[in-house]
Amino acid sequence: MTKQIQHINFRDQIARNKRNSIFLLIIIFLVLIGLGWIIGKIIHADFFIFMAIFSLFSIFYIWLTYYFSASIALWSVGAKEAPKDQYKQLYNIVEGLTIGSGLPMPKIYIMNQDAINAFATGRNPKNSVVCVTKGALQKLSKDELEGVLAHELSHIKNYDIRFVTLVAVVVGLIEIIAQMFLRSMFYSSGNRDDNKGNLVFFIIGIALAIIAPIVVKLVQLAISRRREYMADAGAVEITRYPKGLIGALEKIKYDGKRLNVSKAVAPMFISDPLKERIFAIFQTHPPIDERIKILKAM
Repeated sequence: MTKQIQHINFRDQIARNKRNSIFLLIIIFLVLIGLGWIIGKIIHADFFIFMAIFSLFSIFYIWLTYYFSASIALWSVGAKEAPKDQYKQLYNIVEGLTIGSGLPMPKIYIMNQDAINAFATGRNPKNSVVCVTKGALQKLSKDELEGVLAHELSHIKNYDIRFVTLVAVVVGLIEIIAQMFLRSMFYSSGNRDDNKGNLVFFIIGIALAIIAPIVVKLVQLAISRRREYMADAGAVEITRYPKGLIGALEKIKYDGKRLNVSKAVAPMFISDPLKERIFAIFQTHPPIDERIKILKAM
């Protein structure tokens, strides 16, 4: 006897994943505060002055990267802007979806690769870009392509680039602080009697500096997976037709072609472009079978 799948409301799915994303972000902030407080019990003030300057520089650098994220991403994957007269159907689909979702029309780019994939980028809806591979245009039906494009527009609508960048900033700061603290333990010329007096904090600080970057990296990956689930539900909200995205994901699952892109941009795509076979906890994307199962329940 076939087990009946419980119906999932796409609005509930979106709200749930938003809550989960915020909860995971709070965990990262708590780790940052905890790590800073413990190190504050051990390290001299001059170290923290240097750390503060270096952290501000890092934030400024990441902000610049975020501001020019679309140009950097498009350049790194070799994408070209799609001529409207050559890709009329693609433009018509995107225009229809933007009207239905209340979004401004994004720029449309094409990647000259055979794998089925797509991504969205841009710092806000007014400066957004949707990029699809030639493989997606050739292998997907109109409904399937519409589902993929709606997924990417949902990322834009939810300001996922901004949210994920904020997470990256905090995770990066934790990694910087942890590395600087561990290095200071080797090169510090501070009073060793002070260290003995703070032995408990010293031990906790060392342990936290080693564990914290691993923990927040895993949380960052979990956030990435949450945002993919949310974009899937957002695509259903826009199209009201989950079968389109289901069909696209099924084709992506059996499409053996990898994309020639770096790991840095891999999380941006609708599915893992590198086709890496690793444990689910280390993946930037949820398992395709699980995404299909949830979509079928909507």
